[in-house]
Amino acid sequence: MPDNARLWIYQAERNLSQEEVELVESNTQTFLSQWRAHGQDLKSSFSVEYNQFLIISVDESFSQASGCSIDASVHLIKGLESALGISFMTTSQVAFLQNDEINLYPFNQLKAQAKEQIITPDTLVFDNTVQNVAEFKSRWLRESSETWVNRYFQ
Repeated sequence: MPDNARLWIYQAERNLSQEEVELVESNTQTFLSQWRAHGQDLKSSFSVEYNQFLIISVDESFSQASGCSIDASVHLIKGLESALGISFMTTSQVAFLQNDEINLYPFNQLKAQAKEQIITPDTLVFDNTVQNVAEFKSRWLRESSETWVNRYFQ
């Protein structure tokens, strides 16, 4: 995908097993092969990262995602949630990479986590607010001190 391709990141509330990853990949591939906006095919791709993040991208220079097509992708996510019994839409937890493991901490506990040095300025954090491939490449996973999390260390 080009750097300007639009991107959505869905964070699972827990690490997925290999079998679950395969289900996510199969269902997402099937969905994307049929994904359209106003009758036009969407040039899209996806990946599952760290067995916990489903990342979907669309090259909008080819055809733009519409409200209805985005709603259809949310329907895919809701179907995955139902099949797996987990949430991909929880936005109240922040994901950190610590000792090669993903740890999720609720927003309202970040100050305490920083105070106890469970997270530090050099702890890697996933910024799921990135909106395109370029941002994903440059700032999806960064040290906490380089992100909004830095305010908890002051």
